[in-house]
Amino acid sequence: MTERIEHDSLGPVTVPADKYWGAQTERSRRNFPIGTEKMPEEVICALAVLKRAAATANFLFIPDRMTQEKLFPLIAACDEAISGNLKENFPLVIWQTGSGTQTNMNVNEVIANRANELAGKKLLHPNDDVNMSQSSNDIFPSAMHVAAVLLLEQALLPALNGFIRSIQRLEEENREILKCGRTHLQDAVPMHFSQEISGWRAAMESDRQMLLASLEPLRALAAGGTAVGTGLNAPEGFDRAVAAEVSRLTGSHFIPAENKFRALAFKNELVFSHGALKALAADLMKIANDVRLLASGPRCGLGEIRIPANEPGSSIMPGKVNPTQCEAVTMAAAQVMGNDVTVGLAASQGQLQLNTYMPVIIYDYLQSVRLLADAIRSFDERCVSGMRPVPEQMKAYVDRTLMTVTALSPHVGYEKAAQIARKAGEEDLTLRQACLELGFMTADEFDSVFHPEEMT
Repeated sequence: MTERIEHDSLGPVTVPADKYWGAQTERSRRNFPIGTEKMPEEVICALAVLKRAAATANFLFIPDRMTQEKLFPLIAACDEAISGNLKENFPLVIWQTGSGTQTNMNVNEVIANRANELAGKKLLHPNDDVNMSQSSNDIFPSAMHVAAVLLLEQALLPALNGFIRSIQRLEEENREILKCGRTHLQDAVPMHFSQEISGWRAAMESDRQMLLASLEPLRALAAGGTAVGTGLNAPEGFDRAVAAEVSRLTGSHFIPAENKFRALAFKNELVFSHGALKALAADLMKIANDVRLLASGPRCGLGEIRIPANEPGSSIMPGKVNPTQCEAVTMAAAQVMGNDVTVGLAASQGQLQLNTYMPVIIYDYLQSVRLLADAIRSFDERCVSGMRPVPEQMKAYVDRTLMTVTALSPHVGYEKAAQIARKAGEEDLTLRQACLELGFMTADEFDSVFHPEEMT
C-alpha cells in the first residue's frame, strides 16, 4: 500500500495514498481499535450537509475568508459526500472521543482534500475553511438531529403508515367474525375479530402521534454555538443562515436552537424521541406476540388465524412452519428497549458545557429507527398482509367458552352465574344445560336473553 505524509498540530502522519482523509483521521483510526461499529452513514451525510450550509453562510457573512474560489469546490466535495461517493473515506468507529471530534475532523479532512483535488491546488484547509465558524461541539450534535429527523421522516414513518393501512384493511374485512376474547390467557367474553384488530391499529396510530410530537424538538440545531455555546468565532446570524440552508438542502424543516448552552450540554430531545421509539417497540412486541399466539398450531394451538409460510421451520421436523416474522419483530423490539437504556444513561452523563457520549447516543438512536422501520416493513409484507382468519375455529371456541355466562349475570346474579359456569365446566355441559338443571331459568327465559353475538 502506497502512503503519503499528512500533518496536524502533533506532527507528521503517514496516510493511505488512495484515501482523502488526513492526519487526525489516521490518528483516530489507529488509537481506537475498539469494536466494529462504524459511524453511521446518516451522520456522515448530515455532517456534509452542515458543512455545505456553513460554507454558504460564511460566504454570505465573511466573503473575504470564504471566497467564491473556495466555495465552489467545497460545495462540490460536500455534494459528493452527501451522495455517498466518498463513503470509503469515513473509517472511524463509534468508540472514540465523546464529542465526535474525530469524525467531524474526518469529514473536514476528506472534504478539504477532495475540494483541493477538484480545484487543482491546495486551496482549502480542514480547520480554517471547512470547519469555519464551527466547532465539533456544536456541529456534531447538529448532525445528530439532522440524521435523526431525516431517518424518521424517510424510513420509519412511511413504514409505519403502510403498516397502519394494512391493519385498517384487515379490520374492515373481519367485521362480522365473532370470536372469544381472552384475558390472563383465559377465556373472556366474546368480541368481533375486527375489534381485536382495531386495538392494534389504534396502538400504532398513537405511537405515530408520539413520534411526530418527538420530531419537533429535534428540528432545533446547535450550529452557531461553537465551543461552549457562546458562538465564539461565528458571525452573527450564522445559526439562522445554516438552519435555513439545511432546510433547503434536505427538504425538511430546521431552526436554530434557542439556547446554545443547552443544545451542547443536554441531549433530552433524543431521549424523549427514543422514548417514543421504545413505546412503538413495546406495542410491536405485543402485536407480534398476539399474532403468533392466535396462529399457534396448526392443530394443537389456538389456530384462529393463518399466517404465510415463508420458510421451513425445522431441520428435523418435516412440514413444520414457524412464525418467524413475529420472532424477528420481537428481537428487534428487544434491541430497541436495550438501546433506550443506553441513550438515557449516556444523555445523563454529560459534564459542564458538553455531553461526551454523543457517538453512542446517535449510533443507538439510528439503529433503533432503522431496526423498527425494517422490521415493520418486513412484518407487514411477509406476515400481516397475508394473515387470514379461521372463522370456524373462532366459532367453535365461542360455542364452547364458559365466559358467555356473563350475559346471564343481570338476570340471575353473579353468584348463580358462577355456579352455572362451574357446573358446566366440571360436568362438560353447555351453559344452557347447566342453567336448566340448576333450575335458575326456564328454557324460554334462557333463550330470550342468551345471545353471545350481542355481547360485543
